[in-house]
Amino acid sequence: MTRRVATLLFALSVMVLAPPPANAVRPDEILADPVLELRARDISRDLRCLVCQNQSIDDSDAALARDLRVIVRERLGAGDTDGAIIEFVVARYGDFILLDPPFKSTTLVLWLGPSALIGIGIIVLVVFFRRVRRDSLKSGITLAPLSAAERKRLNALLSEEAS
Repeated sequence: MTRRVATLLFALSVMVLAPPPANAVRPDEILADPVLELRARDISRDLRCLVCQNQSIDDSDAALARDLRVIVRERLGAGDTDGAIIEFVVARYGDFILLDPPFKSTTLVLWLGPSALIGIGIIVLVVFFRRVRRDSLKSGITLAPLSAAERKRLNALLSEEAS
């Protein structure tokens, strides 16, 4: 009896903790051939939904994503290779449709833009802090050591706060 309970608890925990499957693909879209359907899912996971932009067409409920899923399945049914299907879709929508765009001259900004912005931000911060330091030195602002009376007052405040 305890083994049955343990098995049941394990099965329930797997069902609760397992991520739910993507429900964007409708039953009428699924191909009868499981091998072709698996290929269609693999291709769909690499293509960006142009409406949602941060979801694959496999995960998106948008009408355009559904149309793209249908195109992928039609092309698979026609005997196209995975590469040919991706080339077909890229020819229509550009490299932006790929969730992992290739590194080439037209996508250079996409790949190097974030690094360039971070570099520019670091340069701006360095220049800013150097200028602040230079201006404070020019104005003659210096920090003088505390006098004996100031140190005594500071110690009294710190001891009051500690108690």
